[in-house]
Amino acid sequence: MNSEREVDLLVAGAGPAGMTAALVASLEGLDVLLCEKSEQVGGTGATSAGTLWIPGNRQSAAAGFADSAEAAERYLDALIAGTGGRALRTAFLQTGPEAIDYLSSRTDVQFIPCGKHPDYRGNLPGAGVFGRAIVPKPFDGRLLGADFDRVRPPIPEYMILGGMMVGKDDIPRLIGRFRSVGNFVYAAKLFARYLADRLRFRRGTRLMMGNALMARLFYALRQRNVPIRFGTQIIDVLGDARGISGARLRAGNEEIIVRTRKGVILATGGFGHNKEFRAQFMPQPTPQHSLACAEDVGDGVAIGLRHGGRMQPEEGGRGGLWTPVSRTRRRDGSEGLYPHLSLDRAKPGLLAVNGAGRRFVNEAVSYHDFVEAMFESHKSAPSIPAWLICAHGFVEKYGFGDIHPGTRDLGPFERNGYIVSGQTLDELAGKINVPAAALAETVARHNRFAATGVDLDFAKGETELNRFNGDPDHKPNPCLGALATPPFHAIAVWPAEIAVSTGLATDADARVLGADGAPIAGLYACGNDMASIMSGAYPGPGTTLGPATVFAYRAVMHARSDRG
Repeated sequence: MNSEREVDLLVAGAGPAGMTAALVASLEGLDVLLCEKSEQVGGTGATSAGTLWIPGNRQSAAAGFADSAEAAERYLDALIAGTGGRALRTAFLQTGPEAIDYLSSRTDVQFIPCGKHPDYRGNLPGAGVFGRAIVPKPFDGRLLGADFDRVRPPIPEYMILGGMMVGKDDIPRLIGRFRSVGNFVYAAKLFARYLADRLRFRRGTRLMMGNALMARLFYALRQRNVPIRFGTQIIDVLGDARGISGARLRAGNEEIIVRTRKGVILATGGFGHNKEFRAQFMPQPTPQHSLACAEDVGDGVAIGLRHGGRMQPEEGGRGGLWTPVSRTRRRDGSEGLYPHLSLDRAKPGLLAVNGAGRRFVNEAVSYHDFVEAMFESHKSAPSIPAWLICAHGFVEKYGFGDIHPGTRDLGPFERNGYIVSGQTLDELAGKINVPAAALAETVARHNRFAATGVDLDFAKGETELNRFNGDPDHKPNPCLGALATPPFHAIAVWPAEIAVSTGLATDADARVLGADGAPIAGLYACGNDMASIMSGAYPGPGTTLGPATVFAYRAVMHARSDRG
């Protein structure tokens, strides 16, 4: 079966970039069609923290947090070697606040400032501590009615009670629910809301983080009656020497030809689960884990390459923006991944060792830099996986990966292999196959640093980011604590990408560039189909969602005024 239709603009992929592009196109009066291969919106963005890095944003300025694009540009110039991609970064910084204000003033896609949320390389010129990160306002999923099931849920590891989302600020109040009347009332209201939700929905409707952003975008699209074709995959684009003029879609047994007056925007999520692209563009040995949703197999990238586009970087890049992950065992028996972003690594009383039983990194650095250190360490000693190690008191106080704070019985986690335990460091070393003498020496040295508050090896606790994620009540260093009282525990962590950083080369309007450096008329790429403007670096929270939103906006604004 074949059918044909014509629109101004076709957007492929209903993730953060694709939904933003479709929404902006509708607001600009374009006839837009959004197609999504799966049956849900959100892509990997729905399972993310939902933070956007937007230097100079108005939301933070209104809250009293001073920042500027000029300072951010100095920071990026210091962070990213060479001048490649600088024009795109400048365009991003200049347009970022404008794109956010556009959405906020005309739709229900609303943002709030994070306040203090330090950049990840605080020792560089221009680095910020306040004001650059924004997050979506929490969203009431009940507003979507039956469409709520169309929003991809967070990963199970980020929910409690089988479907309840909690934010970072909720955690201490839930843990301490019996310590004060205020905490008890707060926790009781959350649980009551969740129980009421489960009478109507498959999970809780109190949405935050990336799930709130995806739901807000979807809600705004529904309000404007923007057509979304679910279960519809882009197969190829159509065009000639004059540029791209349409696309071929497949929905079950039906093939659909869509003619476009303004162009096609590729936003299919990157190549997270494409084995060939992973082997070509990622470090060796090729990382085996990915946090991308299963449908992200490089559809848009492959189409762009077939029609003359090129990858950037073509070689020598890292291919991803990384986090360490531990492998979990879910209730249904399947394996999941827990991203060790910020809740445990910076807390006092945890250290990371490689296969030689030695520390190789400041454990409190950003998740991306932690994995970069794993890759570097692996050149001289087995470091994939690496091991996070702590004493039992740490688990009770802070939690440990997928183990929630306050957990006393670790038996289930030991039996399913998530955590390895030993009554002595020697016993633990034997179970994780690292040299016992080296591990004992490493822990003893670390404990001496904890007593003085000064990490002579890796300077843990000396940056704003370290201290922000540490324990401010722990002295003398919020990130250093002794591992003293057994039993001792270890969790294996592997590299996984939050997003691919290698993608189709584009110009500042997200137009895909050909081998000659000229843009391919009518073909755009944004989100993870577009090469990261950060050239594989990770400046701060929201490094992927910020550019995804901004370049989706820029792509539509260019397409609107281009080609008649």
